Formats: sequence, structure tokens, C-alpha cells
Amino acid sequence: MTKKPPKGTKLIHDPIREEMLDSFDEELELEIDDDRLDALTNEFADHTAEETIDRRVYFKELFRLQGELVKLQTWVQHHQLKVVVIFEGRDSAGKGGVIKRITQRLNPRVCRVAALPAPNERERTQWYFQRYVSHLPAGGEIVLFDRSWYNRAGVERVMGFCTEDEVEEFFRSVPEFERMLVRSGITLIKYWFSITDEEQHLRFMMRIHDPLKQWKLSPMDVESRRRWELYTKAKEAMLERTHIPEAPWWLVEADDKKKARLNCIAHLLEQIPYHEIKVEPVVLPPRVRHPEYSRGPIPREMYVPERY
Repeated sequence: MTKKPPKGTKLIHDPIREEMLDSFDEELELEIDDDRLDALTNEFADHTAEETIDRRVYFKELFRLQGELVKLQTWVQHHQLKVVVIFEGRDSAGKGGVIKRITQRLNPRVCRVAALPAPNERERTQWYFQRYVSHLPAGGEIVLFDRSWYNRAGVERVMGFCTEDEVEEFFRSVPEFERMLVRSGITLIKYWFSITDEEQHLRFMMRIHDPLKQWKLSPMDVESRRRWELYTKAKEAMLERTHIPEAPWWLVEADDKKKARLNCIAHLLEQIPYHEIKVEPVVLPPRVRHPEYSRGPIPREMYVPERY
């Protein structure tokens, strides 16, 4: 029978285990943030927030799906594919949350996020799609658009930042623009995150009362809340006129954030046929040591104070 080591004994593999556990800390930090938001939810809802999916199931599936995303990333690199994924939806629908989980384990040089600010004076005089074109992927890249050229069919139209003639021109142009992208070899996937009126109201209230999230709520977001019905009509027109065979829309039910993340990532993985690429094992070479080398002293005042 194998004897357990004395209490306090550090096994030789502990540093490796600790490093592996540390790699999951980012998701755990996000989970802690979810717990904090659940507490806020209870203040503004007439019931306690329910656990809609077992946490162990959620983490297990999330880490499994992120492992598949790594395989997809290698496949995209190996075959020099070009992938564009568009995330659209109302404010606070959860687009940013799923984008974080997609990019969390991926190489930022392969998978990057494009979140463009409002156009400047020069960009307003350009061809409407011009500022988006510069963010399209080269071979071996994945670009996730956190909002996209569909701003024209949504926020710009509802808030009066463009004319109805410009909206009509957009609807005429965007199917041809996207067909052109697909013909050029780009895989284009479009997601709309759908939440209910009540859920958006709750999430806005949480942001208002959460000092760590208040920055997410802009005056534009507040005004969009008042124009809920106009946004609904704009969304319906957008889906009807830009749902094309070459680049269809996919709707994600997003009232439940955790389910929405898992459902979206699982669906994304199904859109690109990929297989695991066998890579050569990495062999760490021995560190070269020179007897005459000595590490020079560094003044103590240059170090960051160890407060923790």
C-alpha cells in the first residue's frame, strides 16, 4: 500500500499542476463576476436567480468546446482559411461574453476581434463598407466582428444617423457585398443574439447599479431602450432582406447567458468542417550554460512592492 506523503510535503509535480490550474483562473474570475451579478439580479427581480445549467456541466462543456476551438484554429492556419464571424444583437444581449469565451484560449494573431468605433469625419465620406474591409482576414485568420456593417440597418437607422435612402441602398448592396466576400474564399457566419424586453430591462438596471459595469451603459444605450419597438422593426427588416443562402443569419436565444455561450460555440464549430492536425511534438532543448556568466544585481527600488 502506497503511503501518503507527510502533510505539507510538496510533490515534484505540484508546480505543473498549479500552472495548469492557473490557466483556468480567467474563466473562474469571469464566473465570480457572474456570481456578483446574480446577487445584483436578486435586488431588482422579484425572485432569486435560478441556476439554469449545472455549473459542472457548464465548465466541462465550455472547456471541451474551447479545446475544439483550438483544433479549429490549427485547421484554419494549416489550410490558410479566411473566416469572418459577425455578432449582432441588442445592447446587453451577451455578444461580448461569448466573444470572450471564443478568444480565451486562442492565439490573438490568428483569432482577433474587430470592434469599430463610430466613423470619423473622413470615414463618413467613404464607401460605407470601406472601413470594414481593412479588418477582413488574410489566409489563416479568424476575425470576430463585435457589431459590423449591420450598424446601418440597426443603430444608425433607429437613431437617425442615416437617411432612409441610405438604408435602402445598404439593403441593395449588402447581399452583393457578402456574396463577393464568399466568392473570394471567406467563410461568413452571422449571429443575432436575441433577448426579451424584460431581460434587457433587468440587465440595464444591473449595469446602472454596478460600478464595475456602468461604463458599458452609454447615453446611446439608454436611448435605445426607449426605442425598443423601433429596434424590433429594424431587426425584422434586416433579417428579412439580408438572410441569403451564401450567408444566412443564425439566431441565438440569449436570455440564459451560459446556454447561449455553449450553443453559439457548438454551432460555430459545426459551420467549418475541420479535423485535428497532427503537429510535431515540441522538444525543449537543454539550456546553454556558461561558467563565466553571472547575473548582475538589480537595485531593489526597481522592483514592484510585494503587497500580496
